[in-house]
Amino acid sequence: MGIDLRHHHVKRSGRTVPRSNNVYLGLLAKLYKFLARRVAGNNRFNAVIAKRLCMSNINRPPMSIRQLMKLTIGKRDKIAVIVGTVTDDSRIFNIPALKVCALRFTEAARTRIVKNGGTCLTFDQLALQRPKGTNCVLVRGRKNAREAFKHFGPSGVPGSHAKPHVRSKGRKFEKARGRRASRGFKV
Repeated sequence: MGIDLRHHHVKRSGRTVPRSNNVYLGLLAKLYKFLARRVAGNNRFNAVIAKRLCMSNINRPPMSIRQLMKLTIGKRDKIAVIVGTVTDDSRIFNIPALKVCALRFTEAARTRIVKNGGTCLTFDQLALQRPKGTNCVLVRGRKNAREAFKHFGPSGVPGSHAKPHVRSKGRKFEKARGRRASRGFKV
């Protein structure tokens, strides 16, 4: 056998194990990798969870109870599965009984879900209850909700709504040239 000269220095991208030192996360990744390999039938569900468990923090965005409620309309009998954190939303007053499985719950989110007759599951509990992922809905939070996304792209260019990186917000900071017609030009 020779050396594949075309792909000699091509590195395999994508994580196979979580970068985190969290033992629980590592064991969960192992468990779901095993389930993806060994569970009969359609085990794509377990493969997706195994892949998401290995992702970085940025690629595991949080999700609020409000977004969960929106995404599970007409699917209340199913378990909403999110590989990330479930956070509370104080703007919502009435919460239906939600069945949620997540990596983490904020204290307020957990108490509100349980108080309204819902259940909060961990991924090892989900593996015991639904090893094939039947009657489960995979959901994920918005990746572009981060503050950093507002700054992406050129700022101060016609048609662009990118937020400029400004030292401070006030009269003296990036308010004159290019912002008003009396000072050179207005975009």
